[in-house]
Amino acid sequence: MSMAGNLRKVTGLGRVGGLRKVARLARRRPRVDLSHPARSPLGSSVVNCVTYQDGVRVPGCADLVDAVRLVRKTGEGFVWLGLHEPTAREFAGIAELFDLHPLAVEDAVEAHQRPKLEHYGDTLFAVFKTVCYVEHEQLTATSEVVDTGEIMMFVGEDFVITVRHGRHGSLGPLREELEADPHQLAKGPAAVLHAIADHVVDDYLNVTDAVQADIDQVETEVFSENGARLDPGRIYQMKRELLELKRAVVPLGRPVEDLATRPIRAVAPEIQAYFRDVLDHLIRAKEQIAAFDELLNSILQAHLAQVTVAQNEDMRKITAWAAVIAVPTMVCGVYGMNFDRMPELHWQFGYPVVMTVMAGACLALYRGFRRNGWL
Repeated sequence: MSMAGNLRKVTGLGRVGGLRKVARLARRRPRVDLSHPARSPLGSSVVNCVTYQDGVRVPGCADLVDAVRLVRKTGEGFVWLGLHEPTAREFAGIAELFDLHPLAVEDAVEAHQRPKLEHYGDTLFAVFKTVCYVEHEQLTATSEVVDTGEIMMFVGEDFVITVRHGRHGSLGPLREELEADPHQLAKGPAAVLHAIADHVVDDYLNVTDAVQADIDQVETEVFSENGARLDPGRIYQMKRELLELKRAVVPLGRPVEDLATRPIRAVAPEIQAYFRDVLDHLIRAKEQIAAFDELLNSILQAHLAQVTVAQNEDMRKITAWAAVIAVPTMVCGVYGMNFDRMPELHWQFGYPVVMTVMAGACLALYRGFRRNGWL
């Protein structure tokens, strides 16, 4: 019998007393592998629910209530419940079973929270912003570069509840990695908290590396021969996407620092050493984002300067050609006046002389402007 299969009915109840009835109905369902959201039947928010003892998955648990009772009776192991975008009704039974604070439950259901770390009695509530690099063939003024999601965690003495929001950031592969290392998983819920924090921060570094490639491409095009004709919307789009990445990374600094340095009941000192490594990686990601922001500002200023220089270059060319054309215009204007008596007006060589003078003056002006770089 699948504990996660039973839980899909549990999440729709507000009282623990109804869990037994649901469990009896669920016994007729086939076992389903819920390691990934795509495998979760009936569109349920339940991704997986597993009990661990000594870092090893415990098979054959009857239902969630029995699993929690087993863990608390023996005083060993913990329950890891994974959810994906649950509704308030689905989460009500779980909140009552684990005695979760209503404010934390509201944040977990509504999402759109800043990264943070809060304490509610013996329960630790953490919010992480997940990021994903969106592949694109060519960066445009409307290209999506960074996609964000959220992972909320309730960490207690004998349970871990993860609530994921967004189209990416599946924890299935991470769960498999942890199960392959029973020694680390045996350290309890704090080990899961560290693994998820480390996974999220590593994704930050992967995304910053991918974003750097896009920035390098924009920088190369800006300083190319036709850089002044580059669409500035592409630079602004990169700054907008970088701002979204910054909102995910920067606020996480304080929570991770607290996990790494401050004494927290739910986090053993031996686990805090691992959080210091996560903090180092997070600082690196923050420094890269700050450097990208400064670089994009410089690229934008350089592009605007190139546009100004190109406009000045065009104005100089227009001015030079206007000066060249002004000479014949002036001469033709003078001799176009209808005076009866004008010098050389009836002279036999007047026309060729005037044409020669105009051509010579225009040629002299052209060579002068050419020599000075105006043409």
